[in-house]
This record gives sequence, C-alpha cells and structure tokens, in this order.
Amino acid sequence: MSTTITLPVPTAADMGELGRRLAAVLRAGDLVVLSGGLGAGKTTLTQGLGAGLRVRGPITSPTFVIARVHPALGDGPALVHVDAYRLGGFAELDDLDLDTSLAESVTVVEWGEGLAEELSEDRLEVVIFRGDADTEERTVKVTGIGARWAGLAEVLDRSSKS
Repeated sequence: MSTTITLPVPTAADMGELGRRLAAVLRAGDLVVLSGGLGAGKTTLTQGLGAGLRVRGPITSPTFVIARVHPALGDGPALVHVDAYRLGGFAELDDLDLDTSLAESVTVVEWGEGLAEELSEDRLEVVIFRGDADTEERTVKVTGIGARWAGLAEVLDRSSKS
C-alpha cells in the first residue's frame, strides 16, 4: 500500500517549511528515505524536520561522519540523520545498527534509495527533483509506504493548517 503526493517547492525556505510540516506528523519509529541529486535540498529538508521535531542542532550534512544523533529538546523523539552517500551497500548501512534506535527515534537517511528500505516496511520516501539551474525551484515527491501512511495527503494537509 502506498500513497504519493507531489509538491512544488519554490525556495529553500519553502523546503525547510515542508520539513516542519512533515515533522508535525512524524513520531518515534518513523523512517524517512531522502533521494535527490547533489544540492537538491535533502539537508535543508532535514533541517526543517529538526526544527519541527525540536531537536538539538545544528543539522548539517553528516557526509563524513555518516550518522548523527540529535537528541530531543522536549518530549519528542530524537532525530537520527544518516548520509548513505559513502556507503557501499546495505551491509555497511546495517553496520550502523540503526534498527536499535529506530523504534525510539525519527530516522532520516539521505541517499538512502535502494539501501534503507529494508529498515522498515512503513516509511516515507522523499525524492527531490531540481528544476532549472537558474532557479531554486524544486519538485518534491513524497510517497508513504505501508499502512502507517495510508492517509498521507490528508495528514500533510492538516499539518499545513496548524
């Protein structure tokens, strides 16, 4: 079961706002798999997620450290931010033992397409497409996989009004 919505994202600020909207519907145990080319906005989206989840920051790309844990500043879940760009396959991702923290955190895996799907049957897959090189405009395709995300469009619509 999957639900897909496609959203125009005109600016980097809008990408951060989309992250905050998504954060409003995320809970401990959720997996978000981010895909898109270099400079597409994966980290900007994750910064918005971190702001919405109210975690300790700053949120920066974990390219060289592979994974960072951002503890919650309040009662919400921590954010585990992974950059799978340098990983050679699922075995190396599995070596990070993400499944041990998955249940109590929101886990975001940049460059996770084709690797991180095995971590959870229920997940959000977010693909960011860059537009023209002369513009900040992006198109973001959000696909909710599994029963957890059956009402994704309605949930995102509600979060934009709160």
